[in-house]
Amino acid sequence: ELMASLQSRLQALWEEQELVLLEIRECGRWGEELEVMVRDLCKPNEFERYMMFIGDLEKVVNLLLCLSSRLARVQNALSRMDGSTEDEERQSLNERHKLLSRQREDAKDLKDNLDRRERVVSGILAKYLTEEQLHDYQHFVQVKTSLLIEQKDLEEQIKFFEEQLENLEQSIP
Repeated sequence: ELMASLQSRLQALWEEQELVLLEIRECGRWGEELEVMVRDLCKPNEFERYMMFIGDLEKVVNLLLCLSSRLARVQNALSRMDGSTEDEERQSLNERHKLLSRQREDAKDLKDNLDRRERVVSGILAKYLTEEQLHDYQHFVQVKTSLLIEQKDLEEQIKFFEEQLENLEQSIP
């Protein structure tokens, strides 16, 4: 019964993931349309700034999500430790925790820098776009970011339920 419930939940997550992937493809097409418009309206160096920002947006958001996820797994492992945990394992987890924490702080600095660059790009685009077009661009950036977060969250949930299902299958004789 528990396995059927996990399998059902996994199926629902896979279906939700398909919908998100469809939205990501749609957002990609929207981004391509914006790219053409910005290329046509802006100076080459301004267009390059726009493209660099859009490319870095995905990289920095994915980096933050990945580091946060890895840090959460290490924190979970640390919280499950008890008196029988070997000192070597405890030390290794603590070191990974410190490293991942520093890396996440560095990634947050990158995100702050990216936010400043977004304001610069918005300022550039404000010179060329109508208010509605600028709003569309800002909405695109928000949607792109939220879809990346949603996709990563679904991947994590799917991974969790697959591990739970696998552990349950292995525990049954």
